[in-house]
Amino acid sequence: MTDFLGPAVRLRFRSALVLIPAVVFGLVMFCWPLFATSRPDGHTADAPFVFLVTLPVLILIVLAELSSGGLDAKALALLGVLSAVDAALRPLGAGTGGIELVFFLLVLAGRVFGPGFGFVLGATSLFASALLTGGVGPWLPFQMLASSLVGLGAGLLPRRVRGRGELALLAAYGVVAAYFYGLAMSMFTWPFLAGTSALDFVPGAPLGENLHRFLVFTVLTSTLGWDTGRALTNLIAILVLGPAILTILRRTARRAAFVR
Repeated sequence: MTDFLGPAVRLRFRSALVLIPAVVFGLVMFCWPLFATSRPDGHTADAPFVFLVTLPVLILIVLAELSSGGLDAKALALLGVLSAVDAALRPLGAGTGGIELVFFLLVLAGRVFGPGFGFVLGATSLFASALLTGGVGPWLPFQMLASSLVGLGAGLLPRRVRGRGELALLAAYGVVAAYFYGLAMSMFTWPFLAGTSALDFVPGAPLGENLHRFLVFTVLTSTLGWDTGRALTNLIAILVLGPAILTILRRTARRAAFVR
């Protein structure tokens, strides 16, 4: 049985046209505090807007893939199963000390099934886990966007790396993704603290000054603690469980006739 180099569920042109603005929109929604000239009231007002934009993007990706033959009923069923498994994994660590088991499976699935599948899986996994754990709030749309970008990035990693090199690549990406997710969510919380300390968001300050404040803020409040715990969890889980899970996912892709 030959191995396959491409993603099991290929990203079609129409889906890419939807994904590109979605990625740009997501990055803008996270980074706007660096350019803001007035103090925001928080994310309680813009979170519903982000959700209303994120959900149609996911629907458009699925419809585009269906209409162009990228996704079928089996792929959608697999998406539902993986979302449910990821949602069930989240309460096991409950974020204690940064231990989160959501992302390692997202990285592995994005690797096997491709960037479009990984993008949608990232959002659906976080949404399902929030419903399961009661974690619904103004932060949820931003968590979904950040997780979607993690799944997308996993699907865009070089395809021809295999064996131990692939495992090392995925482990390294899992570490980077953990810090990226923490950085993104720190940017979400940072504007709430405007004016409370020397490291907080200063509306209208020069970009370099606010960026320096943010980087010091996230290192002290997130990077050295939660994000490092999340990175170590991803690293260990991918190195220990990665080979078996990759084999299972690729075997599933073959038997479901995603690849031949």
